[in-house]
Amino acid sequence: MDWNDYDAALFDLDGVITPTAEVHMRAWAQMFNDFLRERGVDEPYTDADYFTYVDGKPRYDGVRSFLASRDIELPEGDASDPASAETVAGLGNRKNDDFEQILQTEGVKPYPGSVALVEALEKRGTKMAIVSSSRNAAAVLTAAGMIEHFPVIVSGKEAGERGLPGKPAPDTFLAAADDLGVPKERAVVFEDALSGVAAGHAGDFGLVIGVDRGVGADQLTEHGADVVVSDLDELVDGADA
Repeated sequence: MDWNDYDAALFDLDGVITPTAEVHMRAWAQMFNDFLRERGVDEPYTDADYFTYVDGKPRYDGVRSFLASRDIELPEGDASDPASAETVAGLGNRKNDDFEQILQTEGVKPYPGSVALVEALEKRGTKMAIVSSSRNAAAVLTAAGMIEHFPVIVSGKEAGERGLPGKPAPDTFLAAADDLGVPKERAVVFEDALSGVAAGHAGDFGLVIGVDRGVGADQLTEHGADVVVSDLDELVDGADA
């Protein structure tokens, strides 16, 4: 790719900059499987469920989507619900507690290839933003030592405050490009989730790059990725040019 054609890079966080997708996967699995066991449901939650129903979506949307796949109905509740509440919000809050515990205990390191690309783009003067469904984006970036690279962060928290629908709607990416002062046609979206590449495609951005961390290149392409890479270090040479 020719970076002279683009002025901004809009990065998803989990699975693109940091391997926190793995932490999220573990937290979701812990929460959902505990919940299913409590209800006497034999069919467990699996990694396939994560990629199909949860990956890349705002937390409560992920809860709602998975429960629907099992024909389980719960009250919506609200964000103030305790983690013990059997509501959509309560389960989402329980998952967040599990995530924060794992993050504090084990920490997180960014992908080396992602660090290399971010540093190369920074030298070029490319504007950069994080667009993440996670409400923990700032905490994760701080733990990874990467927050200083991203003057704009549109996380699940900011999206909620600004009334922006989450991925696969393109609104959070569009808001980030606008915050950077860059037309969408001059912005590149980086995503590892199907809902994320679908959001980039729906927003008609200059380029949508899928990062295959396990969901599959064919799936990413089908959902809207223009280019698929297995790691961002594949793009460093072009950024250095």
